Amino acid sequence: MNLWKDWRLHAIILGIVIVAELIGTHKIAIGGGVVLLLPMLYAIVIGLGLYFTPLVKEKQSKNAENLVFLAVSLLIAKFGVTIGPSINTILEVGPALILQELGHLATLLIALPVAILLGMKRESIGMTHSVGREPNVALIMDKFGLNSPEGRGVMSIYIFGTIFGAVFLGLISGILATMLPIHPLSFAMASGVGSGSMMAAASGSLVSAFPHLEKDILALAGASNLISAATGLYVSIFIALPLTEKMYAFFMKLRNKKTKAEG
Repeated sequence: MNLWKDWRLHAIILGIVIVAELIGTHKIAIGGGVVLLLPMLYAIVIGLGLYFTPLVKEKQSKNAENLVFLAVSLLIAKFGVTIGPSINTILEVGPALILQELGHLATLLIALPVAILLGMKRESIGMTHSVGREPNVALIMDKFGLNSPEGRGVMSIYIFGTIFGAVFLGLISGILATMLPIHPLSFAMASGVGSGSMMAAASGSLVSAFPHLEKDILALAGASNLISAATGLYVSIFIALPLTEKMYAFFMKLRNKKTKAEG
């Protein structure tokens, strides 16, 4: 009940939402890519800025942590409602889109060793087991808790991905699609990583470069993103997260042996 009585927190959140929505969505064309600036980006930047002002007390910070659980729960419920009626679409799009889930494992195969080399510990599990979007945040929160090292890791990647992920995908998709001899619809299929903002940025760049394929690009990007949202969580639960923990233990043993040998 104390959470719901924290009117300062609710007023701050409402103010941030209003300001972010008033700013709206903006596109910036850079070469063959498009940088898509969404209200969610402004909301995170404004929220981070207000955290360092007297407007946000320790009480609001603690209560906001609990609200993350509620917000993610609603989002997961939305995923379920969206996926259910579209199950036929998921079954019809073919194995090409389903196989893209193997790409989710690249985050741990590439990023985990780098994170450990940089001296990170269990934070690296939350940071590298996935692309760190909402379902993955919910998974880490459920298993380890938000205050755990893993929780801090996944939240840092979630914020980083929100700020820079859409920018990166918006640029890289347009640039690669115009430079490489690969059909643009392949890039449309690859743009669905389970994040609406990243998918919108990537498909927006592709549409700008290939306007005559707009309908096909948007259709494939949407189906791809739907599958990533539907299956990506299960890939994380049964494959990615257990594999990340085992790889983390293996690399930490190697690092400890090297440290002892040098000592």
